[in-house]
Amino acid sequence: MQHRLRHWVEYLALRLIAGVMRRLPHAMGLACAWLLARAAFHLFRFRRAETLRRIGEVFGPACSPRQRRRIAWLSLRNTCFNAVELMRARSYTAQWMRAHVENHDACVETLRQLVVKHGGAIVAVPHLGNWDLAGLAVHLAGIKIFSVAGLQRNRLVNAWINRQRGCGIDIIDRGSSALRQIVRRLRQGETFAILPDVRTRRPDLDIAFLGRTANLGRGMAQFARAAGVPIFPVIVSRRGWCRQRFDGLPPVYPDNALDKETDIRRMTGYVMAGIEAAIRADPGQWFWYNKRWVLEPLTAETATAGETDGESLI
Repeated sequence: MQHRLRHWVEYLALRLIAGVMRRLPHAMGLACAWLLARAAFHLFRFRRAETLRRIGEVFGPACSPRQRRRIAWLSLRNTCFNAVELMRARSYTAQWMRAHVENHDACVETLRQLVVKHGGAIVAVPHLGNWDLAGLAVHLAGIKIFSVAGLQRNRLVNAWINRQRGCGIDIIDRGSSALRQIVRRLRQGETFAILPDVRTRRPDLDIAFLGRTANLGRGMAQFARAAGVPIFPVIVSRRGWCRQRFDGLPPVYPDNALDKETDIRRMTGYVMAGIEAAIRADPGQWFWYNKRWVLEPLTAETATAGETDGESLI
């Protein structure tokens, strides 16, 4: 009963805040998010120590304490900006996308041609910039796109988040049936969006990433090989407050001349190398606060069974 009451309170508070954010001008909504991020970073120190440790682990002593704090601050600020933009997602149009996203048309057209030529495609979008905008932009361009979502503990909040993201992308529930749906829908000419830069909870692919070894899911590359479609990595970056930029990397294609394991590792390694280059070029764009830290080693407790391969755009 207490859990249900708390979930309703959280849900109603979220809906109230979202209602206010939708009515404010875009820049004013982001200003509210900036204030919240500033308070969380400096007053409540939201996961700051752990995030600074992660940044130091990746960049070493060449990154000064001041630089680490700057990266951590920008990452938290951008995450709060993303939350406000998610609240406003239902108001976005194709025209809005073109006005606020640099290189939008070129990336969308590249994806369209890949789908036409290969009968489907996988879009790999890491936690950079406002990654949710990539799926919405594809939908608004008239390309069928879908993703997989895990469940939030608060089912009311979970349903609201999926409705917001689902205004531009078809969300299917994670589970064993999702794996079959993904391959089937790729073969039918749809686009699958996936977040590749998240650690799995069971041993899978050990891939070099950010100077360490990351344990990553094979789903992205496995789906590409099973459906015979390319993987198109797209880097999203925030430009100032109100604008974004899409940068599509050269697609990687399955190679049936290679054995399955070699091919899966090759494609995954290629995508992660592109993501690493983008993070090192502008580290404040990345979501360093992710609970499932990609470089955190697996333990007996985290290596649980039943985890699906890969991650969704969610």
